[in-house]
Amino acid sequence: MALIHAVNQKLQVVDLRDLSLGNEFLGDLFQGCLACQVFNLRSTHVQKLNIAGSFLRLHTLNLDFCTSLASLHKDCFSCMPNLMRLSMCETRIANLLTTTGVLSKLPALMELRFQSCLCCNDTGPCPDLQRQHNLQSEVQEKDGFLASDLKNATFTLKYITHHRSPLCFEKHYWDYMISSLPGLEVLDNFPIRKMEKELAMMASAKYYEYLPYNRQLKESVVSVLHKREMGTNGVHCQKPFKPKQLHPYRNGQNFFLRSLCAAKLGSSMWPLLHPLSNFSHTFKAESKKLRPRQFEYHPSNPSLMVFGTLDGEVIVVNHENGKIVGYVPSIGAMSSVLGLCWLNKNPSKLVAGSDNGSLKLLDINYMSPEVSDSCCSSSVATFDDFEQLTSLHVNSTDNQLLASGYSKGVALYDIASGRRIQQFTNIHQEPINVAKFAHHSPYMFATSSFDHDVKMWDLRQNPMRPCYTASSSRGNVMVCFSPDDLYLLVSAVDNEVKQLLAADGKLHMNFDIASTGSSHNYTRSYYMNGRDYIVSGSCDEDVVRICCAQTGRRLRDVYLEDKESGNSLFVQSLRGDPFRHFHMSILATSTRPSSKCEIIKVNLLGSSYYAEEYSYGQCLHPSCCQGG
Repeated sequence: MALIHAVNQKLQVVDLRDLSLGNEFLGDLFQGCLACQVFNLRSTHVQKLNIAGSFLRLHTLNLDFCTSLASLHKDCFSCMPNLMRLSMCETRIANLLTTTGVLSKLPALMELRFQSCLCCNDTGPCPDLQRQHNLQSEVQEKDGFLASDLKNATFTLKYITHHRSPLCFEKHYWDYMISSLPGLEVLDNFPIRKMEKELAMMASAKYYEYLPYNRQLKESVVSVLHKREMGTNGVHCQKPFKPKQLHPYRNGQNFFLRSLCAAKLGSSMWPLLHPLSNFSHTFKAESKKLRPRQFEYHPSNPSLMVFGTLDGEVIVVNHENGKIVGYVPSIGAMSSVLGLCWLNKNPSKLVAGSDNGSLKLLDINYMSPEVSDSCCSSSVATFDDFEQLTSLHVNSTDNQLLASGYSKGVALYDIASGRRIQQFTNIHQEPINVAKFAHHSPYMFATSSFDHDVKMWDLRQNPMRPCYTASSSRGNVMVCFSPDDLYLLVSAVDNEVKQLLAADGKLHMNFDIASTGSSHNYTRSYYMNGRDYIVSGSCDEDVVRICCAQTGRRLRDVYLEDKESGNSLFVQSLRGDPFRHFHMSILATSTRPSSKCEIIKVNLLGSSYYAEEYSYGQCLHPSCCQGG
């Protein structure tokens, strides 16, 4: 390092590839000042790029084969305003949306690579492609092409890449990158012409949402507040977000709230993440770590949440201050809590179900926050067992409970007595993972099964037969109603997510999320902001995708990473916060270096780049298909 500083002003090229460089050296390098014009670095020690020094003359940066590099600090390129060429092939960078947000701050960027053409060694346009482009342009000028023909012609060019970084596998990577970085002239050695830019803009507008609720331009929070104070609306919002039922009036409180959310979310690409379940209890002189397996927000108290553990415990927590409100230990044989549901009209009560078939009605008024007082009974009633339970749900009038499990039927319970009053057997060909009542009708419920079918049922029909059946191409993991019961959100294995009309089961929206090819990638999806957006995650992936429920367009991706180990966390389950716009919680897991379960609160409107303890991503990973 001393040698570099000694000759700093004479440096043209710094090449640090294939050298054994420690973290301390790299830290000094990134925080220092280099006068070089070309910087080549290859290191396995760089996990998060955070360059804060001065690189004013740098025009070319090559980070190829930094195989541990997974994310970019939001200001990591602010110290190199003249950077024109950037290459990051064969890295672990996966978040397309946030990565593009970082790169958009490079005003001079012209050539970019996350994968390379087979015949190219630098970031410039591939000579073979350039010749083909020139030939194509001549033919186009001579004979003329339709716009639809141009796109087909573009991809008939001979173009094979290798050394891809993960974000290259995003379905619309090419279009989003080009449309978000209008100054780019070359992407992955592919020369970008006016035609590519126009097509990319159209595709990006079709599949991605720039700002919430179809806002077209970024606006500051101060501007939104000022317009509200002055009684004016945002005239720049040419296409107000509308489904008709969602209060499209532009001068109302709802429009103001959405404008405020759009302004806050647009100010940062990185949400605020905060771990919730980092609790320890001392029990018999041992430190006991709680391992969440399922959770639910309280339906009427914004501060409460209940979660069940892999060890059979049930904990009610104030998720705003992190304090435990009630604790129920595991009773009997060790089991995992897979089902939790609050009662609607009796908000102090909830039902908890375990995979050993145990079903109990609990009352938080009789729970103790102290483990030492856990002998106090908090159980109001015990239900007949339901073997191999995977889910449970209470109807809107709190008089009946629906249970499903690793069987082809469901059971209906009377909540007042705890007795099983009906058993519906063989209503599917494969196990029913999740069954849900409607939010407003106590008689309607839906079942989702690994036999690929979702069925709607009405308890008033006799004999019982489905109102309709809708099918997926893969096994269904779960189903849920929209808050107003107009839609069903169906999640099948490996990111097959779609929205159906609850009235007849017809397809309303296919969210077109890329599959991984894994038959064990169990996907779960829920509504957020009422029924405006959906959040979706899968147990083999470290990302939660946020999509508009009315257009299907992707708004944001939230990547999850354990800061302590640097390993990915994977999505076990998730829920949208019913009281706070653009807030959700994620149950994430990891298996390396040790099994870890964590509930992570996500605030998409948070202005911080990362919370004190966690970076912009986190994630978890057990491949468990059971429950929602």
